[in-house]
Amino acid sequence: KIIISINPLNKLGKPTIKDYLYVSIQLVLFLVYVLPVELWVLHFAEWLRYSGLVLAILGLVLGIMALLQINTKISPFPTPVLKSQLITNGAFSIARHPIYTSVITMTLGYAVFDASLFKFIICLALWLLFYFKSKYEEQLLAEKFPQYSDYKQQTRRFI
Repeated sequence: KIIISINPLNKLGKPTIKDYLYVSIQLVLFLVYVLPVELWVLHFAEWLRYSGLVLAILGLVLGIMALLQINTKISPFPTPVLKSQLITNGAFSIARHPIYTSVITMTLGYAVFDASLFKFIICLALWLLFYFKSKYEEQLLAEKFPQYSDYKQQTRRFI
């Protein structure tokens, strides 16, 4: 008798099947985003297009700040890394998931700059994916860190 457990409460910090599923979908969306597809050409004023570029750059800055804070404890998987600590300052005081926020902001900003409906649709798909991925991740974080519920009440999921 073989039992396959997809228990999200992996105490060892090792990725589960659900982790691999989220990351696989994420990678596919990243690859699709960069495809040169012109679904519908949008017409934006120049100032709006360049505002999108500024938004993308701000997203990049937030992402870099968060990556520097996480340092060696980074993982693409929602399951917390073994021996990780809860970070609530810096980029993590702006959003509970600043890297997801960064990716959403960069893809939205570039979609505006590129005036691409296709990129807007992929950005929306990434937002939905990150919403559900972060809900799953937060269940695991709440189990690992008792103080997570207080942090969750004080800080938004995304900006």
